[in-house]
Amino acid sequence: MSEAVVELSNVWKVFGKKAQQTVEAANTGELTKAQALEEYDSVIGVRDASFSVARGEIFCIMGLSGSGKSTLVRHVNRLIEPTAGTIKVLGQDVSAMGAKELRQMRSHHIGMVFQHMALLPHRSVRDNVAYPLEIRNVPKSKRWAISDHTLGLVNLEGYEDRLPRELSGGMQQRVGIARALASDPEILLMDEPFSALDPLIRLQLQDQFSALVSELKKTTLFITHDLDEAIRMGHRIAIMKDGVIVQIGTPEEIVTKPADDYVREFVQGISRLKLVKAHTIMEPLNGVDVAALNGALRADGDTDLDALIDLSVDSAHPVVVTDDGRDVGLISKATLLRGIQGGK
Repeated sequence: MSEAVVELSNVWKVFGKKAQQTVEAANTGELTKAQALEEYDSVIGVRDASFSVARGEIFCIMGLSGSGKSTLVRHVNRLIEPTAGTIKVLGQDVSAMGAKELRQMRSHHIGMVFQHMALLPHRSVRDNVAYPLEIRNVPKSKRWAISDHTLGLVNLEGYEDRLPRELSGGMQQRVGIARALASDPEILLMDEPFSALDPLIRLQLQDQFSALVSELKKTTLFITHDLDEAIRMGHRIAIMKDGVIVQIGTPEEIVTKPADDYVREFVQGISRLKLVKAHTIMEPLNGVDVAALNGALRADGDTDLDALIDLSVDSAHPVVVTDDGRDVGLISKATLLRGIQGGK
């Protein structure tokens, strides 16, 4: 397991004058969001949230409007102060930082991209991207060179001298990503950056962004209300409801082992073909003589259902699942169909 770059431990955010009393009451007994509002005139935004994000991981936080996902991510760079709990970034306790330390953390180590980019309308694309470096008093020639390089990373060469109003929505969003990358932060906080875009442009930017952060090895917290987007992009997903993290898991785990009915409702329309792997649905060998399966095809444990269908169609035998060259399991046509169906 890679080192943890971001760690949240038992983080609470309660809005209201009796925030601490609300947390104490919730910790000593059952206290729903509605009860907190009625009894303490407090709103629970985030409730006892804990997770860690490894270096280079894309960690998606998914939930409907009002679930607390944006509130939660704003604790990482302390745009919101926690009511209780600990937030560590790169091993440092963010809650304990003074104003100068916090500014340095934000400007050097954390980049943030919002749904609405708030590009400076009177500045060129180049100057918009270079703006964080200008605040740090980086010389003009250097910040322009960095800006041009970063714009190249998001495929916006040739647009350096344009104004934001001359660009499409998708291009403006890429300018925002370039601006976040310009200071070469180790961590990116992405708050629904693609949700206002047309579906086709959105898919293109999802692919471009995933490839880019993988190449640059950026640790990313990605907020979305769209489970398809979370599954498409995330190494792991946290699903939130009413300020509570209901489940954390890989896309495959979320789809195949939903924690409760709430998660189950979300995943019921998700295609399993590219998510579910051979190691999840295979049956043990149980003494089966694989050598006797003349002509049986083999697949490693990470082969998805889509590829397994192709293999199964071409053979009358079960597919043999391997791990480091060893035969470890079998997938019959019946097993494959149950895997596609989702265990009905």
